[in-house]
Amino acid sequence: MQHVFHKGTDEKKLTLLLLHGTGGNEQSLIGLAKEIDETANILSVRGNVLENGMPRFFRRLAEGVFDIEDLIFRTQELHDFLAEAAEQYGFDRKRIVAIGYSNGANIAASLLFHYEDTLAGAILHHPMVPRRDIDLPVLPLTPVFIAAGTNDPMCTAQESEDLETLLSAAGANVITKWFNYGHQLTMPEVEAAREWYEVNFTEA
Repeated sequence: MQHVFHKGTDEKKLTLLLLHGTGGNEQSLIGLAKEIDETANILSVRGNVLENGMPRFFRRLAEGVFDIEDLIFRTQELHDFLAEAAEQYGFDRKRIVAIGYSNGANIAASLLFHYEDTLAGAILHHPMVPRRDIDLPVLPLTPVFIAAGTNDPMCTAQESEDLETLLSAAGANVITKWFNYGHQLTMPEVEAAREWYEVNFTEA
């Protein structure tokens, strides 16, 4: 998968896995990651699917309607890539925290829905429920931060609430914060995510 890797300045820190929204690329969230933790490793990945020339992480049949077969395939593709990247760059495979926005948040959530050990935690900006027809793996106290919009036209409040419910039922430690900025990724969200990250991971 096309990507960039920036080695952090603190070897004890985690690796931040950056997953862009539709039309973004592997450079889109670098600044956001620096805001969260400027000393951590950064692994930023470009989605392998194109929709009208715009990179995505999996296909959709219509807005808000996922191609589940492709979602499953692309989730496994990303899962396998993380193991390869950990070996290539020498970071701890078990200490990856995903930061995803929109489509990137959805593929990050899909990793949690399909694999019990793929992520140490996740920051999900405006995610949806990736699948509703499966039993989730056990996610014992996996920290998850959801940033949701009270008036998000692309991702309803119910989607965010359902995602929190499903992840919590699997054992994850989920916090949802609400913002009044539609589907935009805003600095108040980033600041809230940083505070959450510091509580959950700075002493890790």
